[in-house]
Amino acid sequence: MVPAVKICVEAVSKTFGTKDAVTALAGVDLAVNAGEFVSIVGPSGCGKSTLLYMLGGFLPPSGGKLLVDGNAVRKPGVDRGIVFQEYALFPWLTVYENIAYGLRMLKRPPEQIKATVQRYIDVIGLAGFEQRFPRELSGGMKQRVALARTFVYEPEILLLDEPFGALDAQTREIMQDELLRLWQSSRMTVLMVTHDVNEAVYLSDRVCVMSKRPGRIVEEFKVVLDRKPGREALVLSEAYTSIRNAVWLSVRHQVL
Repeated sequence: MVPAVKICVEAVSKTFGTKDAVTALAGVDLAVNAGEFVSIVGPSGCGKSTLLYMLGGFLPPSGGKLLVDGNAVRKPGVDRGIVFQEYALFPWLTVYENIAYGLRMLKRPPEQIKATVQRYIDVIGLAGFEQRFPRELSGGMKQRVALARTFVYEPEILLLDEPFGALDAQTREIMQDELLRLWQSSRMTVLMVTHDVNEAVYLSDRVCVMSKRPGRIVEEFKVVLDRKPGREALVLSEAYTSIRNAVWLSVRHQVL
């Protein structure tokens, strides 16, 4: 059976300004299948985040097509959840209220909200912190809440913009494992932007490398790894090292 294409990017370009215009993206083509986890890596300023924001419906393309399930993306929608690098939590709401926010906007029944929110609080390991405010949480805890707030209403597509970039190395690995576990249990479609080649290979089914500005996809790497034995066995495996090195060399070529 041929996989269904969930996200389709066709010859997309994006230019900012008019007099001293800056072309961020030019001729981007990308297809992401339903249930697939795809990461985009590339040089700083190549337009990775711009592409993500356009797919989220926050920016219009200057040219080309952005399609989700064959329909043009024109505005944000509940089918696309987005997680930013800077958490974007409501500081006046507790952990419980932040996670419940999307479900309340969708007018889900109170008993369903309570059960679903508590399930995700348990899943992300924040039981006992339900009534804490964001200012009382560590960076890793905040990002867990941000992920749970997006996962809780089960969007069909998850868009991640450097979601762990502000975290320390140890917390980052913990959050990567958390994301991998959540994705494997839900099988939603994920598109992630990251500067971290190791992170991209560790999490993804496929890694796409973008060129320097104006950005376009110049190379793709299929990631076939056995993730069952766990992180240590995976990152020490020959298969992981081979793919990681190939992606790293491709990105380095674009930077140079």
